Amino acid sequence: MKLIVGLGNPGKEYINTRHNMGFYVLDNYLGDIKWSKKFNGLYYEKNINGEKYLFLKPQSYMNLSGGVVSQFVKYFDIDIADILVIHDDLDLEVGKFRLKINSSSGGHNGIKDIINALNSNAFARLKIGISHNRNIDTRDYVLGEFSSTDLKTIASLLPALYDIIENFSEANLDKLMSKYN
Repeated sequence: MKLIVGLGNPGKEYINTRHNMGFYVLDNYLGDIKWSKKFNGLYYEKNINGEKYLFLKPQSYMNLSGGVVSQFVKYFDIDIADILVIHDDLDLEVGKFRLKINSSSGGHNGIKDIINALNSNAFARLKIGISHNRNIDTRDYVLGEFSSTDLKTIASLLPALYDIIENFSEANLDKLMSKYN
């Protein structure tokens, strides 16, 4: 079983914010579905390429995502290597993304909380660039909304991001990183 985690903040006021990149990708990939609730998370099960996938949107706010992810990992007995976390990245420009494994949190508090809760950084991450306007406080920036130009740029990435999700089950992660990084 693969666990695909999209990070974001719950609530309508956060829907179109930069920090909700993980939710944005999952919502666009899965379309109009009925999410189930468990362990303060919204989840959806789907079979892709013969592999069971569990999609998760933690509802505990970004900085407390680790507890929710950890509960799903324990309950569904998911190996750390079978986890892909999708999140925003300030250090990448809008229109760029990077697939990583075994790396630090890079200052991302949601990732930091997941690493602490799992006691491991050996999970895959799909980091999607949101740029960084250093003239705006970081908190205000990540909780701000994208411009229409940025949204079009991000929408153009979606086919490649979907490909990564779908190939996460069958492809060697090193091959995926070579292809997309």
